[in-house]
Formats: sequence, C-alpha cells, structure tokens
Amino acid sequence: MQTPHRSDLSASITVFLIAVPLSLGIALATGAPLQSGLVAAVVGGIVAGLLGGAPLQVSGAATSLVVVTAELVQRYGWRTTCAITVLAGLAQIALGALRVARAALVVSPAIVHGMLAGIGVSIAVGQVHVILGGTAQGSALANLGALPRQLAATSPATLGIGALTAVVLIGWPRLPGSGSRYRAVRALRAVPAALAAVAAATAAGLALTVPRVDLPSWTAPGMPRLPEGPVLGLLAAVVTVTLVASMESLLSAVALDKMQSEYPDRRAQPARLDRELLGQGASNMFSGLLGGLPVAGGAMRSSANLRAGAVTRWSTVLHGVWVLLCASLLAGVLDLIPLAALAVLVLVVGVKMVSFAHIKNIRRHREFPVYAATIGGVVLLGVLEGVVAGIAVAAFTSLRRLTRTRITVSPEAAGYRVRAHGQLTFLAVPRLTRALAQVPDGAHAVVELDGSFMDHAAYEALQSWCTRHRARGGCAVLGDRAGRAVIEPGSAHACRPWTPWRNHHCTRPSPASVTVTAPAGNQLIGGVSNFQRHTAPLVRDELARLAREGQRPTQLFLTCADSRLVTSMITSSGPGDLFTVRNIGNLMPPPGSDNTCDSVAAAVEYAVDVLKVGSITVCGHSGCGAMQALLGSDHPPGAQTPLARWLRHGRPSLERLARGGPGLTDREPADDLERLSLANVVQQLEHLLDHPCVARRYAEGTLQLQGMYFHVAEAQAYVLDHATGAFSAVHPEVLDTV
Repeated sequence: MQTPHRSDLSASITVFLIAVPLSLGIALATGAPLQSGLVAAVVGGIVAGLLGGAPLQVSGAATSLVVVTAELVQRYGWRTTCAITVLAGLAQIALGALRVARAALVVSPAIVHGMLAGIGVSIAVGQVHVILGGTAQGSALANLGALPRQLAATSPATLGIGALTAVVLIGWPRLPGSGSRYRAVRALRAVPAALAAVAAATAAGLALTVPRVDLPSWTAPGMPRLPEGPVLGLLAAVVTVTLVASMESLLSAVALDKMQSEYPDRRAQPARLDRELLGQGASNMFSGLLGGLPVAGGAMRSSANLRAGAVTRWSTVLHGVWVLLCASLLAGVLDLIPLAALAVLVLVVGVKMVSFAHIKNIRRHREFPVYAATIGGVVLLGVLEGVVAGIAVAAFTSLRRLTRTRITVSPEAAGYRVRAHGQLTFLAVPRLTRALAQVPDGAHAVVELDGSFMDHAAYEALQSWCTRHRARGGCAVLGDRAGRAVIEPGSAHACRPWTPWRNHHCTRPSPASVTVTAPAGNQLIGGVSNFQRHTAPLVRDELARLAREGQRPTQLFLTCADSRLVTSMITSSGPGDLFTVRNIGNLMPPPGSDNTCDSVAAAVEYAVDVLKVGSITVCGHSGCGAMQALLGSDHPPGAQTPLARWLRHGRPSLERLARGGPGLTDREPADDLERLSLANVVQQLEHLLDHPCVARRYAEGTLQLQGMYFHVAEAQAYVLDHATGAFSAVHPEVLDTV
C-alpha cells in the first residue's frame, strides 16, 4: 500500500468538512436516523478507502439512492432497510468476484443520466417541504400533490434559514480566491461552500425556534431484521440498491480517472473497477450491519478530494476517521444545525444531478426520448421502473432505426441514382427491389448507400440486381455517400490482423501459384498477394490521397531494425502517420562522430526541418541483439568491421548504465540487458539534442522528445517519464470511456 503523502492530510480535512453536512442531509432526505448518514461516511471512507480500486474516490451515503432508501424505510422500516443494504453489499461482492464491473458501463449514457436526473428531481421536490417547515412525503408525486397545502402552512423561520443557506452556498464559490488582495478573503475562500452555508445558517438560527438535528447518543446498533414480505418485492429492492449503488460508484470512478489526467504530476493509477466493486460491496455490508445508509462513491466528494491535493488513498481513509471523531465528540455541535439548512444542501445536490450539458449531448446523439422516458419513469414510478422504461425505449429506438430505411430513385443527366438512407437489412429488401425495378434496362445507375450496416440478404439482393442489370447492357456502381466503392471480399476466408504472425498460414501460397521456388520468397509473395486481395482495396483511396498531397507525418519514430518490432502494430498507426528510421540498436550518433553515420542524421534533419514533425520517439526493446553485443563485446576499440564501428555509438549507454540507469515503475528490470536497453533510450535522446536542428526546435517548444521501451514477450510498452527518469507501463484503461 502507498505511504501517506503530506498533502493527504489537508485533503482529508477538506472532504470531511463537506461530508458531514452532506451525510446528515442525505439521512434527513431518506427519513432514516440522522446518525445513519455519518455511519455511512465513516464506513465508506475507511472500508472502501482501504479496499477499493479507485484510491482517490470518496464513498459515503449514496445520493442516487435517496429516493430508493426513502421508499424502503417507509415500506419495510429502518432495520429491514439495513438488512437489504447488507444483501446488496453481498451481491456487489459477488459481481466484483465475477469481474463484471466493466460490463456494467455498457448501459446507454442516456439511461444513466436520465436515472440520475430523475433521482435529482425527486430529491429536490421532497426537500422543498422541509425548507417550508414540513416533512417530505414518500414519493415525488405525493410531494407534488402536497405542495399547495405546504405552501399555505409555510414557516417563515425555516424559509429564511433555507434562503440564507442557498445564498451562501451559491455565492461562496464566487468569492475572489488566490487573486484577492485581502488575506482574510483568501482564507474564507478556502473553506468549503457547504460548510460555510451550514455554519451561517446555524449561527442565524440560534435565536430562532426551528427544527434541528437530533443525534441520539451512540449505542450499539441493533441487528438488521430479516426482510418480511413478498419475495419478488424484496428481491427487486436488493437488485435496485445493488445496481444503482454500483452504477454511481463505477461512473464516479471513471469520471475521476478523466479528472486525474489534469494532474499528471501525481502519477495516479487508473481505477481497477472490479476491485472497486468489491470494496463498495464490503462497505455496504458493514454499513448495513452498523445501522448506516447504503454506500456509493460520489463524484462531488471525490472531485473535491482530488482538487484538494490528495495523492494516495489515505486521504479517503483519514476523512472517515475525522467523521468518526466528529460524531463521537462533537454531537452537541451538530445538534445545533437547522434541518432546513441540510435540506437546501441536498436540494442543490439534486438540482445539479440534472445536467444540461448531458441533455445537450444526448440530443445531439438523438437519444433524448430514452432520456425523457427514464427520467419520467424514475419520477413517476421509481428508480428500477424508470431504468426498465429507458431500456425499453432504447431497444425500440434502436429497432426503429434499424428498420427505418428510405429508398429513392432519381433520374440524372448521366443516368439514375438510387439512394438508400438508413440501415439495409432483410426487412428493407422488398422496398429495395421495388426501387431497383424502376431503373430501365441498359441505363447507367449509381446505388448510393448512406448507412453503416448492410446484412447478407440486402447485399445478395444488390449483387443479384447488379449482375442482371449489367448482363442487359447497363452499368451499375455500388458506392457510399463519399463515392467509395462497396466491394465483396475475394474469398470466404479473410485473415485477421494477427494471423500472418502465427505461422503464416494465411500468406503461404500454394506451390502451383508461384514460379519462384525459394521458400522465403514464396512466403513474401504470398503476403503481397494477400495484401492485394484483402487490404489494397481498403487503403487504395487513402494511399492515392497521400500520393497527391505528399507525406505529412506528425512523428519521427527511431527504433531498432529487429524483425520482431512491428512499429505500425505497437503504435496503431497507418500510412502517412510515422516517419520511421530503423537501425541496429536504435542508435542516434551525435554530430561529427563519424562521417559514415550521416544517414541517420540526414533522416532526422529531413524530418525536423522539412517535414516539421512535432515529436521524436526513440524506442528500444527487450532482447536487443545490439545491446547484447555491447555487454559481451570482445571487439577491440580499433576494430574496423562495420558492426564494431557502429556499436561504438552505444558505448556512452554502457557508461550511463555504470552510473545507474533508469528503472521501471511497475517492477525491477529483469537483468543487465534490460537495464542497458532502458539506459540506451535515454542516452540516444541526449544525442538527439546535440543536433542543432533538434535543439533549436526543442528550445522553441515546437518539438517533443519521447522515450519508449517495448517488452516483446509481454507485448507491453513503457513510456519514459522525464520528471522521474523512470519508464511507466502504458495501460489499456488510459483511453477507456463511458
């Protein structure tokens, strides 16, 4: 486990000051004992903080479960709700053990954001009653129905406390921060807005008679009561708590990963979602046993933790410890807080759950009906029912898009154009054949496909018509909207991208098809033939564009000539992306060292000054023969063989290794060969800076230098961190999105 960082302490205090009023407010909104919110914060901080897979995520009372928990408390009672929380935690542990966390994120974003927005609306409507001096009802509809009566019986004192809390909560972030000339203002701005708002409301309410927090004295919690009632209803409750708490935690962890990219100096590891689900399950199990609310990771608390400077999971754990000490030693102070202040705090959180940025994005992707159905279902029926409604509308929308195909035939000067808008499936074949029948025999026809999918039935119908039309003297062209031809593979078998590297079965031609008898030549010709058959039709347009416009690569890639190092594979690059220089040992001789090495320097000068590349990457690899030769070289310094003369440029790398070369962040280098390969990458980057063209562009800030190491056996790439001088593994989660 990571050792605590000194900034973790200040971050934990910041999160603690946010978590206490928020936890009390969530407990108030659910109708559960107020102490249960603090228990959830303690357990979420300590248990999820120690066991979870997202180290900087702060867990506590789940905002997204306010509506669900309120309904459970009203229907089954508090102790049975705790038992449901325990069962939900066990379900989360089982899901984490089955490693399905990543699969949970395949749910449409429109459904997820619709669910959260519906919960936010329900929370906000319920808390209006508390601000007006009343009590929230059991559902959003009941709260809306009772609102006129509550307005008639409004308490001016609680309304005033709520208004003051809202003003401070909204206005506090607008205070000048580090740019203020006044030290006192800068100090106030450092206080969290939630704490400042609750503190102001508490101070103003000391002279008023208003409902306040009433924390009972701490006693050992009663054991959760086993659920009683219809099995299906209880099962639905457990499933709802499990799914909603898991979705909120996983989405928050993914969002936190994206936010961490803004702080590269902290070198945070990507979230391990399955472990995070296990940690959340353990938290819910302990929270239910101790009489706490359901627990989930929260984006608001987690983002505050990150922005406050948290580096390790100890900030989350310490925040839980501070909440525990506060609940034990400062219960009298908490009893002074007006309930209206907590209600405003939760109401603002609920309103923020309705994100207009998400709505705009969802409308752009034409998924607003799914969003609207989900939010409406959550508000009117319940969380699980709303999610089911959203899934049903999403399925209907997808089916409608799949079957909605518009086919038109229009005469043109050169012939006829048939346009198919939408996906071509077997359901559209009757309309397609009727449209194609309108094209006269012998006419020139262009069939334009404006869709991303065409099944086998539609393709066969098009091919059959094309064959008949051409046989009758006509001309038929199949193309997409960009004018690219739609072709069929040359055979039933098509090589996967990796099969040519597995024994070369797909690229070995039959003996009768090749007259050149050399086995290696046969294999090479077979590979070229495979390219012409499968790949050339796909890349011909792009290569034609590159031929017209010339090469415009963005990177110079200097790597070893080793046959196992396939640059296009490990960089996922294509034609025109990389300007590649390969030599024995990926060496970059410094200028003036040997006239026979001008080839590499010329390539670098051409890439930097003519092609204007934006970065240069030096890539070494494991098992490098050049590095082995350097380590075991018996060539005298004056040896004149070409290999010996070339390897002299690697001797500075040996000297760097002797001084202590760079390492790997994830593990220790396996042996001296790997240490030398890493040191060689760093040394060649220094040699690059000795070249005037590189030094000039680098000083201008228009050229970046990068170091990379590729472990062949592990298929793992490592990138040099210039700040630490170590190589860090590149993980696939770095670019994962929800």
